[in-house]
Amino acid sequence: MDIDTGITEEVLTIKSEVRLIDIFNDIIDKKSQACFDYIESLNISLDEKIIVIGTYFTGVGIVKKLSEKYTNITLIDIYPHLEELLYTSIGGELKNEVRFSSDLDLIYGGEVIIDTTGFGGISIEQSSKFDVKAFIIEDPVAEDNDELLKNKNNIRDRLNAVKSPNKAIIKTKGINTKTSGTMTLTIGILTNALNEISKKEGVLYSACEMGFFEEVIFKEKDIDKFIELTDKKAIKVSTINRFSPDEIILDKLDKIKSKMI
Repeated sequence: MDIDTGITEEVLTIKSEVRLIDIFNDIIDKKSQACFDYIESLNISLDEKIIVIGTYFTGVGIVKKLSEKYTNITLIDIYPHLEELLYTSIGGELKNEVRFSSDLDLIYGGEVIIDTTGFGGISIEQSSKFDVKAFIIEDPVAEDNDELLKNKNNIRDRLNAVKSPNKAIIKTKGINTKTSGTMTLTIGILTNALNEISKKEGVLYSACEMGFFEEVIFKEKDIDKFIELTDKKAIKVSTINRFSPDEIILDKLDKIKSKMI
């Protein structure tokens, strides 16, 4: 436990050992492992062409997990700079080569298609052109607790439009967030943890190191800066009572479950 003195010797500053990137990667791994296990259950050959559409962040995690076993993987994204995420610690380690392209015409060239594009992503019309061995889509909605988001979500229509004997949805939920995005879930974990910490006896206040990273990734297009920002201890607490904020963070993280439906 990382403890320092605060304004006076009476008040302590406690920092979590858990970093922001640890939270990101744990969530990504839950999604990626569920997807990997499903594909493995289909007895897909190791060199079968697998196409993952969408990098941020489920996509990059899935291709890295699949690269542990499969050898013919292409990641497709309209943002060319997101290729850099393949060579960072986000989503784990790349074991075998993964090809990257921003050419959307290539999405129809695989036998296994994994669509992680969520809201405003691959259209129903595009989905209707898939005739594949397996099709997987990520549900961008977590708990169905927002009517506007629920009505905006068209993944069932996209799934129904696909021709495939094997179809599945990646469903991630557990902490009452509106969406299942890794960024949303990370914010949810931190918010819930801060709320619980604030109620503990002896706590003056607490704060997290989370910023609005989408601007760094999609406006500044600075992946190195994003990685640097996430390599920070997730929560700091001003308190006169010694305790571990990591236990609270990990408890929230453990509530998140990802499965194929």
